[in-house]
Amino acid sequence: QLQLVESGGGLVQPGGSLRLSCAVSGSIIGFSGMGWYRQAPGKQRELVAGITGSRNTVYDDSVRGRFTISRDNAKNTVYLQMNSLTPEDTAVYYCNFRPNEVPWGQGTQVTVSS
Repeated sequence: QLQLVESGGGLVQPGGSLRLSCAVSGSIIGFSGMGWYRQAPGKQRELVAGITGSRNTVYDDSVRGRFTISRDNAKNTVYLQMNSLTPEDTAVYYCNFRPNEVPWGQGTQVTVSS
């Protein structure tokens, strides 16, 4: 059984920064691709950033250049550094394996507002 616990969200002003963490509990065999997703009210969940076992990364155009996904395999943790935040980034952020997601965690709320 794998569990995903997101943290690091909060309320920030436009232009601010946050670093989200995704802790994975349970046994992990080998390397696995991971991703950060977000879901804003009234919208579908979307992939924000992904990272492969080889540390190749992919970003949605809306966050490219502002967000950075990384991983610390020794800590079983994936991070999302978010800079230059805008109100459009307001959403609940989730992490998961990709492809073939496991059950979703609670997510962490990110609110960007003045």
